[in-house]
Amino acid sequence: MQAPNVWNFGAGPAKIPTSVLQRAQAELLNYNNNGMSIMELSHRSKEFDNLNNKTQRDLRTLLNIPNNYKILFMQGGGNTQFAAIVYNLLAAKRHQLDEDLEEEFNPPLDYLITGSCGSKAAYVYYCDNETVNGVEFNHIPEIDPSVPLVCDMSSNILSRRFDVSKFGVIYAGAQKNIGAAGLTVVIVRDDLLIRSKNFDNKNSGIPMIPSMLDYKIMADHNSLYNTPPMFSIYISSLVFEWMLELGGVEAIEKTNLIKAKKLYETIDNSKIYKSPVEKSVRSRMNVPFRIQREELESEFLKGAIELGMLQLKGHRSVGGIRASIYNAMTLEGVDFLIEYMMEFEKKHSQ
Repeated sequence: MQAPNVWNFGAGPAKIPTSVLQRAQAELLNYNNNGMSIMELSHRSKEFDNLNNKTQRDLRTLLNIPNNYKILFMQGGGNTQFAAIVYNLLAAKRHQLDEDLEEEFNPPLDYLITGSCGSKAAYVYYCDNETVNGVEFNHIPEIDPSVPLVCDMSSNILSRRFDVSKFGVIYAGAQKNIGAAGLTVVIVRDDLLIRSKNFDNKNSGIPMIPSMLDYKIMADHNSLYNTPPMFSIYISSLVFEWMLELGGVEAIEKTNLIKAKKLYETIDNSKIYKSPVEKSVRSRMNVPFRIQREELESEFLKGAIELGMLQLKGHRSVGGIRASIYNAMTLEGVDFLIEYMMEFEKKHSQ
């Protein structure tokens, strides 16, 4: 086997389409023929305002986002959003209930992997695809429609079609399926941006929302309350254009299903590889697997690196091998990995 180039199977930051990188390289010193790099532009400039709005429009087209949702470009990644949703949705719940300030305000916040939740919750949260363990929801959880459903889609957004209207808030770090690290996309329903007149009162029972985490502030300023992650937004815009040229999410989803099917079939039909994940919940984006004789895994990874297949080592918390096959990973890359897996098995099955 000879590698035609480097194949990046990293879980994130992850592979970016080659054509996107090439265009970014060509435009790096002169964005939109204005003589400056995108990294040098003022975020208050007309050029960047146009880019910011176009990026939102393209994402809205790709995901068929209804008009009663705002798209926010924020910073801090998924961990920051994990905190931001608490502040913002407690404020939204307070407005909904409009309780007397003297009464205790302590609605439950439900977090689930499986199961159901009660209607008194301020929101229900889940992660759609677990990058480390390779587990993905194959459906949207059914909950009381009066309770906002919040989802972290960092590692599978734009990989398949879904109904945005089922959710109150969706967020996703960009570094897996959207573009470069530094940007977090938030999609939030308009009614969750409404604030009670008492939401910032010290006696309201609601924590003050830090300005940089406040969805309403970001929405009111079109994500330009402060200097946004401009280069990451730019790369995301190029990725969205690339996806639209390929036929959008529908076309990407078909390719993703083929890639995952081929890789899982190779594992399931093998005498030395095994998947630790139940078939019904296997991720199409992150494919972890082990070798029956685990002492062979280091040899497998070493051989993969020599052939240009990088970042296949499993997460430090679980070990093993993990192939992340996000949108930018081509069928050719998956086929190259499969060919190596079969040759490695042949060598160690004798």
